[in-house]
Amino acid sequence: MKLNRGIGWSLGAIAVGAGLLACGGSDDDTPPASTPTIAAGSTAQLALLETTDLHTNVRSYDYFKLAADTSLGFERTSTLIKAARAEFANTLLVDNGDTIQGTALSDYQALVNPAACTDTLAIYKAMNAAGYDVGGIGNHEFNYGLPYLAQVTGSKFDVDGMPAVSAQAKCAGPAFPQVLANVYSVKSRQPLFTPYTIVTKMLKAKDPAGQDIIVPVKVGFIGFAPPTILAWDKRWLDGKVYTEGVKETAEKFIPEMKAKGAELIVVISHGGLDSSAYSPTLENGSWHLSKVAGVDAMLIGHSHQIFPDAASTVGQFNQTGVDKAKGTVNGVPTVMANFWGKHLGVIGLSLKHDGSKWSVDTTKTTVQARSTQNADKTYVAVDATIAPLVEAEHQATITYVKTPVGTTDFRMTTYFADVGEPGAIEIVNQAQADYVSSYIQANMPEFKTLPVLSVSAPFKSGFAGGADFTDVAAGPLAINNAADLYLYPNTIYAVKVTGADIKAWLETAAKRFNTINPALTTAQELVSSYPGYNFDMFTSADVQYEIDVTQPVGSRIRNLMYKGAPIGAAAEFVVATNNYRASGGGSFPGLDGSKTIYASPDANRDALIAYIKTAKNLTRASNGSHRSWRFTKVATAGPVTFKSATGQLALAQAAGLSGITLQQADDGSGKSLSVYAIDLAQ
Repeated sequence: MKLNRGIGWSLGAIAVGAGLLACGGSDDDTPPASTPTIAAGSTAQLALLETTDLHTNVRSYDYFKLAADTSLGFERTSTLIKAARAEFANTLLVDNGDTIQGTALSDYQALVNPAACTDTLAIYKAMNAAGYDVGGIGNHEFNYGLPYLAQVTGSKFDVDGMPAVSAQAKCAGPAFPQVLANVYSVKSRQPLFTPYTIVTKMLKAKDPAGQDIIVPVKVGFIGFAPPTILAWDKRWLDGKVYTEGVKETAEKFIPEMKAKGAELIVVISHGGLDSSAYSPTLENGSWHLSKVAGVDAMLIGHSHQIFPDAASTVGQFNQTGVDKAKGTVNGVPTVMANFWGKHLGVIGLSLKHDGSKWSVDTTKTTVQARSTQNADKTYVAVDATIAPLVEAEHQATITYVKTPVGTTDFRMTTYFADVGEPGAIEIVNQAQADYVSSYIQANMPEFKTLPVLSVSAPFKSGFAGGADFTDVAAGPLAINNAADLYLYPNTIYAVKVTGADIKAWLETAAKRFNTINPALTTAQELVSSYPGYNFDMFTSADVQYEIDVTQPVGSRIRNLMYKGAPIGAAAEFVVATNNYRASGGGSFPGLDGSKTIYASPDANRDALIAYIKTAKNLTRASNGSHRSWRFTKVATAGPVTFKSATGQLALAQAAGLSGITLQQADDGSGKSLSVYAIDLAQ
């Protein structure tokens, strides 16, 4: 066992623990009673190990497909952690956040059979066993509300709507400190979590003569979450917490950390890189954090990407000041370890001592994102100690998601949603529209005469590869299928909008596509890097429109019609959507919360399950064939291509999509993707 003593930050009435007990490591890290003299010229290496965006993927298992998935899971990341600890004499293990939400397991523990105050979440059980030193807080930690977050992190929040801190129970939580500096309580004007911690790590080092020594280093960790949580989880956070910009927050606390003895400053930023003009509301502020004086290393996340990666074409890693090969941002060693436990970030800090403090020698520091996938495309073995820790929760979740709710006579997928297939989206839109319409008729007479429409998006659209699509087989439907059809724990919101708003909404969604030049003879990729979960679409015979991909972003929606007539700019509608979108998620014009007329407490997924139970037997004709949009027809000199899972061409044909052909059976990415082409003239 090793004892890392953290110098915490006080939250007034909220006592912040000064230390933690964690497993792992090869030596006793108990700091000496007095600080030993360390000779100038002493050297050491300290490896920072990062996980990020685990999203409760403890096991290598897909609860939607009820099958093993060797490409993900903390039980494999744990194997990489143990290997890194065997390789490096000195390590600190850190999680970046987005940890407690993201699978049927997390929903089961939060919503179906809520964890008791005395229960440690399954993901935290695994992390405690792995011996984490520090954890950050991501945006998805707020998805289940503040009382739940306080409970499962063993925290006490001094916020409106919760009992006084003195009346709150101290519940089970992770056995390591969690830090978050830029989210504050409106009530107390104090940080919600402890903003930083300082860990004293006993280093195996070398003195100037090359002799082995064991000496301390004080490492300060400070955490940040995206300020945009205020929009994304407005239903939970509005009036209760506020955010400060990451840059000014870092500039406030880092000098304080140094004054308390921190020799090294490590930023845990749940955000990617954005070098555009700084704003306190910037979602991905890590690039600007790298410019703050005193930052020695950054552990970043949120974007579900790999950094460093010399071959990366991702925009954020090809900006000024970003070295995607070496893994530095404005000279600061930085790592992003993908998502779902697929990678382990490793920053091998080379340390040197000047006689008074340790500092980082960036010329000898290394940065890697280590994959659980081996060179031969196999995956590292699981750490067999992890599964038994969560077996009860794992089996309970499987039992829950097998609960039957109905049947379908067609396969419901998103393999071809980017080119018009409505098979897995229409049923969601039908359920949302039915829910909102019923509520308005019963409770909101002032809106009874307005048409009720619905939008949804292909939440799983291949981002992580061929297995990352919604795919519900024809036959019996169970809760796991509903969770596959609606991935997130959102709640239904209804917004009142105009025809002009709808056009702007669809123009934003159409960012999903690149601009196509019809004259080019070379292949052009149809789908851009714009997230599939923001590709909102109608799927109704009543609404029709075209997307002209030859036009620039903002000028693509043509022939927007409702029941055969053009939709006027001033025409009024109610649109069923979710809390994320209605409150500003995705930055859609006008959707900032001000147009919400009903904020339902019910989850979109629960409304979907109820709708399927009532319908009982879904058919393609009634629930999966109504396309609202098509591409504006245009002949192109060269092929227009897109990627989807291998071996699925017959599904496009079954869905009635024309002009889809297979161009390349294997796209070469190793992610089970094929290259397809679409004839835009058809």
